Amino acid sequence: MTTSYALLQLVKLLDVTRLHEGDNEQQMQNWLATLPLTPEPIAAFCVYPQFLSLTEHFIQQQQAKVALATVVNFPEGNHPLPKVLADIAAALSQGADEIDCVLPYQTLLAGDESTVAEFLSAVRQACTGVCLKIIIESGELLTAQQITKATELVIASGADFVKTSTGKVPVGVTLEAARIILTSIAAAERRVGFKASGGVKTVEQALALVALYESITGRAAAADSMRIGASTLLIELCQQLSV
Repeated sequence: MTTSYALLQLVKLLDVTRLHEGDNEQQMQNWLATLPLTPEPIAAFCVYPQFLSLTEHFIQQQQAKVALATVVNFPEGNHPLPKVLADIAAALSQGADEIDCVLPYQTLLAGDESTVAEFLSAVRQACTGVCLKIIIESGELLTAQQITKATELVIASGADFVKTSTGKVPVGVTLEAARIILTSIAAAERRVGFKASGGVKTVEQALALVALYESITGRAAAADSMRIGASTLLIELCQQLSV
């Protein structure tokens, strides 16, 4: 039986995400209005850049200490670096506290590690003082070695979190990919966070990811070092907590 304590811990790890391409401002407002009240603050909202101001206003109305995240180089990971840097600057000027940036995984698959490393270094510099999560799109990486290499490049760049997936490709987070990423994180010489995203739909899935994180890293899951990106999980969590 899942304890209320475990469910409350999950709430505090959530990056509640809304990344629907066709959304307009009214649809975003409607979505925010339907979100259940949580017994503990979530970690963050993650929305498209054009909805940062709207979401920031919602957070202020709730008087909650919740971070505001957005995505760049999303979802394909193939935008030119100057555009990515400009998008980061614009997002930060609009109130973003955290940046979720897609690694140029197609460049990595082509074997050009140096270009990927240069990209990550520039993005890290652009996000100085801001929480930076790099999405490696683990479901598109073909081997365990490629997932490991992507994770190692992210760690070497100084990014704060390695994030699994955009949720826009057929394969999102898997326990096996999470295990590979966490093994590299556990071996890192500095503290690096892990964000599981892409298809985390049930409490059972989320709890399994938390258990894996804690068993491999030896650390208790907390929002400064583990996040779960999800769009519908919050509703199930609140329903179970209200039983």
